[in-house]
Amino acid sequence: MAHCFFVTDLHGRTLRYNKLFSLITDELPSAIFFGGDLLPHRLRNTEGYSDFTLDFLFPQFVKLKGLLKDKTPATFLILGNDDARSEECKFIKGHESGLFNYISQIKKQFIDFSVYGYPFVPPTPFHLKDWEKYDVSRYVDPGCIPPTEGFRTAELTDDIEYATIEQDLKSLTGDDDLSRAIFLFHSPPYHTLLDRASLDGKTIDHVPLDVHVGSIAIKRFIEERQPLITLHGHIHESTRITGHWKELIGKTFAFNGSHDGPELAVVKFNPENPSDSKRILI
Repeated sequence: MAHCFFVTDLHGRTLRYNKLFSLITDELPSAIFFGGDLLPHRLRNTEGYSDFTLDFLFPQFVKLKGLLKDKTPATFLILGNDDARSEECKFIKGHESGLFNYISQIKKQFIDFSVYGYPFVPPTPFHLKDWEKYDVSRYVDPGCIPPTEGFRTAELTDDIEYATIEQDLKSLTGDDDLSRAIFLFHSPPYHTLLDRASLDGKTIDHVPLDVHVGSIAIKRFIEERQPLITLHGHIHESTRITGHWKELIGKTFAFNGSHDGPELAVVKFNPENPSDSKRILI
């Protein structure tokens, strides 16, 4: 039986990471999924770690593998919109060395499940644009900054002016059968219980802001292709506002692992029986 953990939006908080690695050691899950926003904001010096990725995070993975050996869980991760893409080269090397599976726009196998990773989010009000793309068109919500503006920490590898999340998802999946697929997204799907932001009553030039800030493309993709499980983060306060961290979209089980409190949030699920999932705070 596959026993899986999903965590996201840890933002370089070592206490959360320490709790997580302790839980992994105690419960020995089959797999763990990291949904992005793993690093400190703007790579600031955190608790004395001048290079959080190499000085703290990767040594934790090495320590875990040394301790658990053949019981080490399969690990899948992506980065998120608050993670500098200049760090991606380190994660690629970590993937190549077998430390974990870095699956940004990549498909991998886990037992007899297909796992897909997709880090990009629709345009936000934030200036860092490494992991932002237009959603289904070049429309940008009021108050948000287009992906062609802002700043980046790494050179572009595609035509960001015309690329969309919708196009990416088609290219990533093709005609694949997704009935046993797990998708690791950073963005939640639009207008669901998982993408509710605290924008109530706020306006830009007298235009009310949409309190739902997820991806239309991801929502349509889930509705049309019906993968088994989708994992999401990005909107920390959504669960607190809606009271829900999971939603059934057709036959797809969609989980939100982000949390705006001080605790570590962990979603535990068995892909053979996703209806029996639960979320804990520690």
